[in-house]
This record gives sequence, structure tokens and C-alpha cells, in this order.
Amino acid sequence: MCITSTINIIYVVRHYISPDNNVFMMSTTSGTGDSQTNTSDNQSGQRYGLFDETYQLFLQTFTANFMLILEHQNNASLYCPSIPPNLQGPIIIHEPPENFSVLNTSPYYPEVQHGGRYHPKTCLARHKIAIIVPYRDRWDILRRFLFHTHRFLQRQQLDYRIYVCEQAFDKTFNKGIVMNSCFKEILNLEPNTICFIMHDVDLLLIDDRNMYTCPSYPRHLSVAIDKFDYYLPYPELVGGVLAMRREHYILVNGYSTNYWGWGGEDDDMHKRITNKHLILERPPASIARYKMLKHTHQKLNPSRMKVLRTAHIRIDSDGVNNVKYKLLNTSFHHLYTHFLIDVGEQKRH
Repeated sequence: MCITSTINIIYVVRHYISPDNNVFMMSTTSGTGDSQTNTSDNQSGQRYGLFDETYQLFLQTFTANFMLILEHQNNASLYCPSIPPNLQGPIIIHEPPENFSVLNTSPYYPEVQHGGRYHPKTCLARHKIAIIVPYRDRWDILRRFLFHTHRFLQRQQLDYRIYVCEQAFDKTFNKGIVMNSCFKEILNLEPNTICFIMHDVDLLLIDDRNMYTCPSYPRHLSVAIDKFDYYLPYPELVGGVLAMRREHYILVNGYSTNYWGWGGEDDDMHKRITNKHLILERPPASIARYKMLKHTHQKLNPSRMKVLRTAHIRIDSDGVNNVKYKLLNTSFHHLYTHFLIDVGEQKRH
């Protein structure tokens, strides 16, 4: 209302001082001679020209801004609700049906696109995420993970895609190389991905209010795991499920590639996050709850603590910016995209 009134006032003033309506000025100067009349006409023309330019500039600026506001309002009305309406809270974990297949098209998730991609059909997702799952030799666990995870991610109304990143060959496992190479390959496939969630395959979320999104800072999502009686074992823990924005992953240079065998790389990631002055967030333990599937643990890396002591001096020289690997194969299954990665050989000192 105020903006409309302002435009109307400007229009009236502009119309009043227009040369076509300048009767008063002409009548008061008619007896003073042609030279004075011409001078007055020139001055009024200059005043009108300046005002007209100002008016046109104002009108153009207002129109452009008004259209942007309308576009923003239209887009906002298309977005999914900030709190998804179909969240259930605590989740009962169900075993996959016998006919549930990981490799073939699954009738249980008809809206999931080939490659493990999903986005809501009735609204525009507020978050686009990539879920990175490091994997090797846990086929039954992967099957249970995919059956369970797709279900609650759809309720969270996310634009998501699940990437299973498998280390090839029977070599010593290197999670850092697997994670960093997968991060780079995802950006090759979908460069506009801004949120990455690093997710152990053996963890199943049991409360869907724990949103799989990336806030302003890195967020450790797996706070309370049944194996640890739903308590955080130690404050530096960021393993399990970790959400990071793309720019933060690049800032900390991803994961260290110097940890061969099980253990150490997640504690190294915590040092990278704090070293780069990022705040580590955690949702409440009352909702950040997970069930750990039973599996055979790998042998601990005996040199992990020695490597960890030098974590702070390797941040900018050891990570995603210089990771070496070979992408052997990329395959697209119904419920996930699969990267097969050769991490190379461990250097012997």
C-alpha cells in the first residue's frame, strides 16, 4: 500500500511539472518577452528531464526488486516443510523380506530412481545430500542398510543419493582413500551436491527426527549407539555418521590417507575440524540413536596412535587434495551407485 501510494505521488508530481501541463508558468511569463520565455522553457525542460530520468530509474529498480520478491515467494511456497510431516520418531527396525534384492529393481521402493536417487514429488526438497558408505565384504549388512535407510530418508523429504564405495582386492583397508576418492567421484557425477554424509554401513538410525542434513557446521549424527549403551564414548568421537558441507570437507582436506587398517582416521578427522576452527555440532542423544549390526571387527591398526600424533602437521598435505587411487568401475543399481576403487599399496618404511 505504501509503495503504491509513493508511485502515485511521483506520477502526479511528474504529470504536474510536465511541459504539456505548464500553463501557469506560461501565463506568468507571457508579457516579459521572448527571451525570458525561452529561458523559462529551457529551465522547465531541464527540470522535467532530470525528474523523468529519476522516475524511470526508480520505476525500473522497483519493478526488478518486486519481481524478485514475487519469485522468492513463489519458490518458498514450493519448498517442502521445514519439519517433514510424516516423521515417526522412534523406528522399529524390520528385517528385509526374503524377496528383497539389492542388485535387481526393488518393488519396495518404486519412487527411487536408478542409482539410488530420490527426491520428493509433491514439493521441492530443501536439502540435496550424498551419502557415502565405505564398504567391503559385508553383503548381508549392506542389504539390511539399504532396505532400512531408504525408508526414513524418504520421510525426511530429502533430495538424496546413496553411494556405496567399495575397496577392491584383498588389500589392507584404507578408509581415508576410499572416502576422499568417493567424494571426488561424486562431484564428477553431480557437481551441485553440497551436503555429504559419511555413513558406516553397520549403523541403522532408530529415530527419524535425527535429520540427515548439513547445517552451518559439521554435525556428528551417531551420538547414541546401542553398543555403547546410548552414551558417547569420548568427546572427540566423530566416527559412525558424520555430516559435512562440501566447503568444510575441502577446508579440512577430507580424511587422512595415512591410516592403513582399522581405526585412527576418524579421530584424525576431529583434529582437522578443530584445527580449522569449525564448531562440531551434535543433535540430542535422545534422538541421535542407532543400532549397530553385528559383524566381525577388523584387527586394529597397531600404528594408528603414532600416526595420530602428527595429525596437526599433515592437514594441508595429506587428504583429498592429493589422494591417489584408481576408479576401476562405476555401476548404477536401483538402490545405490557403486564405485569400485583401487587404493594402491601401503608404503613400507
